[in-house]
Amino acid sequence: MNLNHPLGQLRALETADGSLSLHSDHFDEAFHSSAGALEEAEAKFVRPAELGRFSQASELKLLDVCFGLGYNSAAVMRSLPQTSAPRLQWWGLELDQRPLEWALNHPPFCDLWPGAVLQRLAGLQQSGRWHDCGGQGTMLWGDARQNLKALPSNSQLDLILLDAFSPGCCPQLWSEEFLGALASRLAPGGRLLTYCRAAAVRSSLRRAGLTLRSLLTTGGQRREWSSGTLAVKPVITTPFAAEGPGWTSLSAMEEEHLNTRASVPYRDPKGIDEARIIQQRREREQQSCDLESTSSWQRRWLIDQSPRHGSDITWA
Repeated sequence: MNLNHPLGQLRALETADGSLSLHSDHFDEAFHSSAGALEEAEAKFVRPAELGRFSQASELKLLDVCFGLGYNSAAVMRSLPQTSAPRLQWWGLELDQRPLEWALNHPPFCDLWPGAVLQRLAGLQQSGRWHDCGGQGTMLWGDARQNLKALPSNSQLDLILLDAFSPGCCPQLWSEEFLGALASRLAPGGRLLTYCRAAAVRSSLRRAGLTLRSLLTTGGQRREWSSGTLAVKPVITTPFAAEGPGWTSLSAMEEEHLNTRASVPYRDPKGIDEARIIQQRREREQQSCDLESTSSWQRRWLIDQSPRHGSDITWA
């Protein structure tokens, strides 16, 4: 892989809601589902974040993992109340600078956001930083596994937006170790949000001590059993709600999924292994474990195994 172009060749895609997305030649995946980049940001990140929980008197600490074109963070910033917004402390982890450059040179993308949000995005492109009366932000370009360590050690995050390429293509950012490191950064009550519903990811998040919820599908999406995962660091005195805006408890089917071979985690002990090594390690562990086969679970629940564009289905 060319280190100057870690995502390979990029190609523009227009999604169903008219918003810009990109396709990575290296990962052979689109950045967003075909339903729409903007719709995905709103449904899977903004709505279940419940931003109304944060007031002017509070501070919102947010980490965006795999920032990409910037939709998720921009949508969060746009959705914060203008008159009583919390002070935002923001960090981003991203491998490749080109998606943000592409977005900021695309007028329909720029038209989506208020001027203050665009100024922040432009600051990230130009210097990797922004600072204004509403807070400050820092982008860390490069390998997220290493750059996560550069965050202030005392930072307890309120929100983590995890939007890496799918586990089958980019297991480095879905490993037991990386997910555990993210979980350890959450403040009590802090939320990690991701489009991913893979059993390997959910089981790792649960072992990291997080409470799991399933994201509901929206009207613009294909009918599927889950749209992603909300993982919360528990607050002992306040049990997390079983249902909320955009989420519900895991179904019996989803719980059983976590007891199949699909739940065997991706392991990257030193945080430096390539995708191929991580995948081979997992395949060996799956072959030697005594968990139920994923195909048996699929048959029992009559799961449709046909591939869907934009889905992160990881059965095996």
